[in-house]
Amino acid sequence: MHPPRKGRAAALIVSSAVMGSRVLGLIREQVFAAMFGAGQHLDSFLAAFQIPNLLRDLFAEGALSTAFTTVFAKTAEKEGDAPAWRLANLVITTMILLLGVICVAGVWLSPLLVNLTSYGFHTVPGKFEQTVALTRIMFPFILVISLSAVVMGMLNARFVFGIPAMAPMAYNLVSVATGVAMAFLFDPQENWRHPHFTSRALLGVATGVMLGGLAQLMVQLPTLWRQGFRFHWKINFKDPRLLEVWQLMWPALIAASAVEINILINSQFASGIDGGRSWLTCAFRLVYFPIGMFGVAIATVLLPSVARFEANHDRTSFGRHVEESLRLSLFMTIPAAVGLFALAPQIIKLIYQHGAFTAEATSQTAAALRAYTFGLAGYAGSKVLIPCFQALSKPTIPLRVNAIAIGVNLALNVTLVMGFHFGHIGVASATAGVSLVNFAQLAWILRRDVPLGSLKSWLNLLVVLSAGGLLGGLGAWGAARFLDSVLPDTLAGQTLQVIGSVGIGVSLYGAFTLACRLPESRLALRLILNKRIRR
Repeated sequence: MHPPRKGRAAALIVSSAVMGSRVLGLIREQVFAAMFGAGQHLDSFLAAFQIPNLLRDLFAEGALSTAFTTVFAKTAEKEGDAPAWRLANLVITTMILLLGVICVAGVWLSPLLVNLTSYGFHTVPGKFEQTVALTRIMFPFILVISLSAVVMGMLNARFVFGIPAMAPMAYNLVSVATGVAMAFLFDPQENWRHPHFTSRALLGVATGVMLGGLAQLMVQLPTLWRQGFRFHWKINFKDPRLLEVWQLMWPALIAASAVEINILINSQFASGIDGGRSWLTCAFRLVYFPIGMFGVAIATVLLPSVARFEANHDRTSFGRHVEESLRLSLFMTIPAAVGLFALAPQIIKLIYQHGAFTAEATSQTAAALRAYTFGLAGYAGSKVLIPCFQALSKPTIPLRVNAIAIGVNLALNVTLVMGFHFGHIGVASATAGVSLVNFAQLAWILRRDVPLGSLKSWLNLLVVLSAGGLLGGLGAWGAARFLDSVLPDTLAGQTLQVIGSVGIGVSLYGAFTLACRLPESRLALRLILNKRIRR
């Protein structure tokens, strides 16, 4: 097996790959928003995709992926490749059987599922029925994307990070290209330069999503083949390693289910606001950009390493890797949150305000984005911490934390949406609040088992990052105001305004953190200057 790269360097490599896929994902959302606008059609598509997406979060990017990667890495470390490959075959076979049944049931029960997630759609004629039809087309997405996640887990456990991190790029490229092509095929337009799409076009877009998921799986298979894996159909539900995966998986599955319950709660509150789901989804796409680049990327690199440290009973190295990873996550996400808050209207206008996406939709989406930013660092930090409990064989701790989050989320939604009538901004604010509460609980509990550095060092870091983020945010906001007064209100002018404002903010933040001698800022500077990071 290839030796691992240094944790921070590997995380930055994965982050770069993830950045490409996030950019393409943003383009995908931008294209669909321009095609359908923020209203009935986009609401229906997003709600229909949410249902298999919830299951994907449970299986593909949640409980199964984390549990499998942990056991696979420990098995390879202690027993060698052959037992690890056998475990992979057992897991893949079991997934095909289990998720195949779930897909059939999901297609049949689509009306019930849409009622559970978006009951408010009944208030708009045809919106509920349209969502059910789209759900039935996209439900098998759960199977192909879950298989893709298992392949990704095997490659990550063998310290192959680049190809798995770039695989979502294939999904985004194929889903956009085929989705748009099929939209025109299913809903022919007299004026293709200024199309007016109907619900028929959504069927083509939904088909493109399925093809994109298949592409994400297929691009990883050649690399896995070169690593030595060969698939063989194996069924043994009593295999001890498969049972170990299940023992790690079921508490995490319940814990992840708590997260999905929170999403369902938010969806129900948003479903009564026509356009609300579109505004929230477009805003969260921008928030998830830094979460994916930093939180998910760092956690991807961290999990195989801490699993091996725990297998060798090395808690000191375990804690050092977690501390470095969490510091890097906060170093990236705190200024990102401040920047998104400061430039929310300009960024939303540049990215989304095209075609059927109106200025009113831009205003509403920017308000949601600003509310989401308060929880960005907590959300990314939780992504880093949760896999640590899997490596420690304590998966019930995130379960308890997320169970508490259900009550917190419901209380916040009732208070902010129903009590203060904040609408979709209240939903976004509740999500941000829950992410901060979860992160605080996870960090407090983990430090009992793993050394994570002194409280003084963490307070110093937060003071520096907050001060630097505020300085950069004020600089970006001031630059945006100035550039708005001198640049034309064209696409080129808007682009220069955002790029210039971001550049000013990043420069001020970087200069401040370098002056404070943060090791993370020096690492970032070395990368910018193309200095080689040694293995």
